[in-house]
Amino acid sequence: MSEHDKRYVYEKGFDKIRKHATDIISKRLAPEVIPNDGKQTPMKGHPVFVAQHATATCCRGCLLKWHGIPQGRPLSDIEREHIVDVIMAWIEREMSGFIYENEVEITQMTFDDYNLSGSK
Repeated sequence: MSEHDKRYVYEKGFDKIRKHATDIISKRLAPEVIPNDGKQTPMKGHPVFVAQHATATCCRGCLLKWHGIPQGRPLSDIEREHIVDVIMAWIEREMSGFIYENEVEITQMTFDDYNLSGSK
């Protein structure tokens, strides 16, 4: 994940990033039919997109191949939650040890600073 993406995650916080992930999965992966499946997830532009490619949660084909989640039907709530948890775990690992520097403060994040639910 780029330094820009890490700063974005730090500034927004894990709760907001989890909400973004939930929204992205609901709109781009959860429907039964996805017209542009396999091409719906950009390679950059949001940390969740980067995480989706890193965790094979970018399209229904990858979900089938790597997570055993069938195509041709809507995702269940449990499947959506699993996907978001996988994405957030990857983002949290990427953020481990990240040092945020700006004009006011320098803060180092560790993996234990946040749990998977996104709360401190």
